[in-house]
Amino acid sequence: MDDLFTDRSLSDQQLSRADVAALARGLPAQLIDCDLEEADLSGLDLSRWTFERCQMRRTDFSGAKLDGSQWRSCRGGFARFTGADLREAQFVACDLNNGVLRRAKLFGARFERCKLTGADLTDASALDVQFAETLLVNARLPGFSFRKQSLKAVDFSQADLAKCDFRGTAFDGCSLRDASLEGCRFDGADLRGADLGGLRLVNAGLFRGATISREQAGQLLGELGLNVR
Repeated sequence: MDDLFTDRSLSDQQLSRADVAALARGLPAQLIDCDLEEADLSGLDLSRWTFERCQMRRTDFSGAKLDGSQWRSCRGGFARFTGADLREAQFVACDLNNGVLRRAKLFGARFERCKLTGADLTDASALDVQFAETLLVNARLPGFSFRKQSLKAVDFSQADLAKCDFRGTAFDGCSLRDASLEGCRFDGADLRGADLGGLRLVNAGLFRGATISREQAGQLLGELGLNVR
């Protein structure tokens, strides 16, 4: 395989752990349209690598060094990033449905136009992680801090957001419908751009100090059978 690795870029290849480990001995590489499905890449140093349109369903990146990596249009359902170093990694238009990112280092990471439905980000180190136009339906993100962020088109429907920090956060085209919000903080948040469907007035106290619209207030009061005119 040595001839394939000369320019640090590979296209349309099915790669095993041995292939990737050999490539990892040099400068950061670029993989385009490569098949990594079910490969065990755990613990490898793939810092600043670029993955474009790669297949990585059920690929295991557990404990791998992936800081500064770039991911574009990759398909990685059920991929495992447990304990991986993803600091300042960039994910754009990637499908990571049911991915496992438990205990991953996500400092400064960004997810844009991604699918993270059912993903598990429990105990991830998530300072300054950003999500934009991303599906986090039924995802697990307990304890995340979104403080003072501007969230655009992020769908948290049915997600586990227990003890998340949304203080000063602005929601634009987002959804919190039926999400688990126990222990969350919303002081100073602007929730006028969020779908609050499924929220009951009994837990509306979570939003003390936040801004909601008249329509949202009417929906909450409607839970008590009151008509707002």
